[in-house]
Amino acid sequence: MLIPAELSAGQFQLVYNMLSLAIASMLASFAFFVMARQQLAPRFRPAMVLSSLVVLIAGYHYWRIFESWEGAYALGPAATYVATGHAFNDAYRYVDWLLTVPLLMAELVAVLALPAERRGSLMGRLVVASAAMIALGYPGEISADPMTRIVWAVLSTIPFLYILFVLFTELNTAAAKNDAETKVHLRNTQLLLFATWGFYPIAYAMPLLGVSGAVATVALQVGYSLADIAAKCGYGILVYRIARSKMAAEGDEMYDAHPVGAK
Repeated sequence: MLIPAELSAGQFQLVYNMLSLAIASMLASFAFFVMARQQLAPRFRPAMVLSSLVVLIAGYHYWRIFESWEGAYALGPAATYVATGHAFNDAYRYVDWLLTVPLLMAELVAVLALPAERRGSLMGRLVVASAAMIALGYPGEISADPMTRIVWAVLSTIPFLYILFVLFTELNTAAAKNDAETKVHLRNTQLLLFATWGFYPIAYAMPLLGVSGAVATVALQVGYSLADIAAKCGYGILVYRIARSKMAAEGDEMYDAHPVGAK
C-alpha cells in the first residue's frame, strides 16, 4: 500500500491508537471466548473454539500491522510524521481475512448445531465462497490501474452476493425451528456481518472516486479497525448469545441464568 509522505501528529496518532485498540479488543475477546466455552453445552463448544481462533489470528495480524505502521513513520522536525522509507505492509489484512472470514462463516453454522449432513453442506459452501471473495479482491486492491481494480471488484462481488444469499435465506430456513430470542440473535448476527462488510466495498472504491492522500489512508485504517472489531469480537459475542439462548429454550441442564460477564 502506498502511504503519504507526511502525516500530521493527530493523523498518525489516531491510526496508532486505533490499531492498539484493535489488538486489545482481539486479545480480550480471546480470553472471554476461552472462558465462555465452559458455559456452553458440548454441541456448541466448537463455535466458541472457532471464535477464539478468529480473534487470536486477528490479534496477531494487527500486531504486525501496528509494528509496520510504527516503522513506516518517524517524527520530523516540524512536529509532523514523515515516511521513513520502510514499507507499510497492509497486506497483513488480506492474509488475516483469508484465514478468519471462512472461520466466521463456520462459526455461525457450528452454533446452529444442525444435522451433520446439513451442517457440512452449508459450511463447505460458505467457507469456499468467503475464501474466493478475499482471494479475488486482493489483485484489485494492489493494482493502480482503475480498470483492473474494477474487474477484480466485480469478480469478488460474485461470491460476496452468494454469501449474502445463503446468510439471509438458507440459514434462516435452517434455523426456522429456533425460539424467538434465538431468531433475534441470528438476525442481529446477519445484520452485523452485512453492516461491517459493507465498509470494505467503500474502501475498495475510494481510489476510483479520487480519494487519496493522508485523509484516505487514515480513514481506511480507522475504518478497517472498527469494522474488524465489530465483525470479529462483536460477532463472536453474538454467536455466544445464540448458543446461550438455544440452551435456555431447549432446557439444557448446563444452562446458567448468570452467563460469563453477567452480574
